[in-house]
Amino acid sequence: MNDSPRLTVIGTGYLGATHAICMAVLGYEVLGVDVDERKIAQLASGTVPFFEPGLPELLAKALESGRLRFTTSFEEAGRFGDVHFICVGTPQQPGSDACDLTYVEASVSALAAHLDRRALVVGKSTVPVGTAARLTSMVQELAPAGTDVELAWNPEFLREGFAVDDTMHPDRLVFGVASEWAEQRLRAAFAPILEQGTPVVTTDLATAELVKVAANSFLATKISYINAMAEVCEAVGADVKDLADSLALDDRIGGKFLKPGLGFGGGCLPKDIRAFAHRAEEIGVGQAVSFLREVDDINRRRRARTVDLVRELLGGQISGARIACWGAAFKPNSDDIRDAPALDVARTMHGLGGHVRVYDPAALDNARRAFPELRYGESALDVAQDADVVVLLTEWADFREIDPDALAQVVRTKRIVDGRHVLDAKQWRDAGWEYRALGRS
Repeated sequence: MNDSPRLTVIGTGYLGATHAICMAVLGYEVLGVDVDERKIAQLASGTVPFFEPGLPELLAKALESGRLRFTTSFEEAGRFGDVHFICVGTPQQPGSDACDLTYVEASVSALAAHLDRRALVVGKSTVPVGTAARLTSMVQELAPAGTDVELAWNPEFLREGFAVDDTMHPDRLVFGVASEWAEQRLRAAFAPILEQGTPVVTTDLATAELVKVAANSFLATKISYINAMAEVCEAVGADVKDLADSLALDDRIGGKFLKPGLGFGGGCLPKDIRAFAHRAEEIGVGQAVSFLREVDDINRRRRARTVDLVRELLGGQISGARIACWGAAFKPNSDDIRDAPALDVARTMHGLGGHVRVYDPAALDNARRAFPELRYGESALDVAQDADVVVLLTEWADFREIDPDALAQVVRTKRIVDGRHVLDAKQWRDAGWEYRALGRS
């Protein structure tokens, strides 16, 4: 690509690795940067260190093209790049709802020391509003090029399991900039994507910082809303699935994210809504988003209520029961177990004395490392061997497609809890199963 900026991507975790690989495939010269030597070595040898459909094939293509390289050197990054994307993690602070900016600040300061010519630093990480303004001062104070270095914000909207498509064909791009030059640099850095007709919102830094947390807060609210309705349905003997289907037909509401069940987890929604509420309180507008605390509480209650359903099916006693748990990842097509409802439920039942066995198509290695006290199996049918109850906790297609009669051949008792509302209740009940799901009689 002629006259294209050279790109660096600081941080090669889920967001950074995906961004670096996809931008190289789109034709840019890209340098991925990370302090983790093992991760850099894996990527450079063609191995994606996490599960994401389609990404390993694109990594091979990008490496073969010669446009993608990896390094641990910020000095090399400063020499190489015209546009530097900051893609490091912003986890929840231990013991607090606040966002931990340690990695963002460390990467920006390490990079800034080597910026001796005009360049654009672009944040993609999810941060509290006001961070970009502070980082702008930090970069310009530390960089040899001073005010010739500018900062912009370009929030990411990746869905795990669909990250390649979301990077190559996003539904929108948001450019938070402080100058026309910064906007033009970003347009040059996304030229192939803009040529597809992708909508662009060009705005100020603070608005760009808010977009991601506002979007995640809305989605989390919608999920918790239908799960609150599930609690009402349980109290009156109504059916939350039929209720959700009826609401979804209203085009003002729509069906996306209006799915009752075990609730949300992962590395984004839970920590983002907590950090947003925390930041709102810091800047004096906590009351405006106080509803997010209840959204979080409703979501947490789904986990406890799922354990209650299992206990009810088992006649009031989990201790000593053989329980098959289908799912460990927080969502299908991912190996991400951060704040995973599935593992939370499995661990709770284990703690109550249940003989719990877990299977997941992609997240078993991560689950074993994080929770070695749990027992794991090789397949959905393996963990269901002689089970008193089967609990579906992550909605993998593998689990949705299992035949009730085939499963009946291996379990001790035909009982199933559908924590994700993905099974056909009539089909399972007609096959002789005791079927339970949150919000359904």
